Amino acid sequence: MKTFKLLLILMLLSCLGSCSKEDDEIYLNPITESKNSYSKMELEILSLVNNYRNTLEINKLNKLDVVSSVASTHSKYMAEIGKVSHDNFPERHKKLVSSAMAKVVGENVGYGFNTAKGVFNAWIASDSHRVLIENSKYTHFGISTEQSNDNRNYFTLIFITK
Repeated sequence: MKTFKLLLILMLLSCLGSCSKEDDEIYLNPITESKNSYSKMELEILSLVNNYRNTLEINKLNKLDVVSSVASTHSKYMAEIGKVSHDNFPERHKKLVSSAMAKVVGENVGYGFNTAKGVFNAWIASDSHRVLIENSKYTHFGISTEQSNDNRNYFTLIFITK
C-alpha cells in the first residue's frame, strides 16, 4: 500500500512538473466564450462515443459547450506546435472545475486522422483511452478538432463529472 501511494505521488509530481504554465501563453487568458457551433466531424465523434457507451449500457454523456471551449484551446495549441500532447492539463482541469463545476476531468487527444471513425477507433483500441470513454461516472463531454497548417487534424475530447 505504501508503494502504491508513493508511486501515485511521484506520477502526480511528474505530471505537474512537466505541464507548467510557462509552456505557452494560451492558458493565461480566461475562457470567456462558449463553443456555439460544432463541425460535422466533432458531432460525429460525440455521437460515436455515446453510441458506443449505449452498447455497454453506460449513461449517455451530455455535450457541454464550455468543455468544448476548453478543449478548443488545447487543440489549437497542439496544431500550432505540431505535436500531440497533454501539456497544461492541470490548467484545463482547474478551468473546468471553476467554470463547469467539474469534480473529475479526463482527456483523450489524437492527431492525424481524417475521419471521426478513425480517431474513435484508435481511442477504442487503446486501453488508456478506452477506459475514459467507458467510465460510467462521467456525465458531460466536449470536443474540439483543429487543423494545422500542414492539414493535420488535432483532437481533444474532454470528459467531466459534475
